[in-house]
Amino acid sequence: MTTTTITPAHSLTPQMLADCIDSLGAAHFTSRLIKLLHSLVAFDCAVIVGYRPGKHPIYLYDSLQQQRELLFQRYLLYAYQQDPFLVQLEQQREEGVFHIGHAQSMDEVSQRYLQDFYQQTGWRDELCLTLRLTEERWIVVYLGMLQDQTRFSDDHRDTLMRYLNVAAALCRQHWGQAPLHVSLLPLDSGMGEHLRQTVANFGKMLLTEREQQVAALMVQGLDSHEIAEHLGIGHGTVKNHRKRIYAALGVNSLSGLFGVFLTHSMAAGTPPAAH
Repeated sequence: MTTTTITPAHSLTPQMLADCIDSLGAAHFTSRLIKLLHSLVAFDCAVIVGYRPGKHPIYLYDSLQQQRELLFQRYLLYAYQQDPFLVQLEQQREEGVFHIGHAQSMDEVSQRYLQDFYQQTGWRDELCLTLRLTEERWIVVYLGMLQDQTRFSDDHRDTLMRYLNVAAALCRQHWGQAPLHVSLLPLDSGMGEHLRQTVANFGKMLLTEREQQVAALMVQGLDSHEIAEHLGIGHGTVKNHRKRIYAALGVNSLSGLFGVFLTHSMAAGTPPAAH
């Protein structure tokens, strides 16, 4: 997977940290956070997702330039369930910096996932940061290497671990208790804006305005209780909307709805590359 490589900085400076703090609550926070991490450890590409155990991950940021469809049509749709980092997070609920080498000892399903992932994406090495917002809300940052000759070392992991509390504190200040979904988050990449527009238009010709609102929140990973709270309607009303949405779009499950949404997103046109 070719990417826009972020120009590495030699070290973290007070100004970089100040810039990241200044961007809290602003559209460019995620890119400032990635630049801050890149000042500590060089990498070729990055992906950030919001994660709630048992639910679909929610896209927040990426620096991928090509083959982005692997992220949206495979990983976010179903492949995340075999992601060894997320499997570990679901089981242990632990903040940390984890190397892909530590995942090699996992079961055969995870082993096949890793083999397919590296073959399909071109990634050659990977670190994952898990940052706690609350026990049920996490920020997961994936950092990738694309060159065969380059690998993350224990020193790289240790360096990121020293700043893990800083990164986690910044994320808690930025996202706070806000719902982790696209339509309310200040996304600062081309794909972020593309998804925001796709969410706004999803099902527009087939659904009522309220059904469209419910469908948009469903594909972003919110469950019926969260949707009811967000829209100020009853849980039973949300369930009725879900049934009508499934019927109108010709699906019978959330995975089917998610697939329709991703197909709609890709058909809407290729967004500008993220930088």
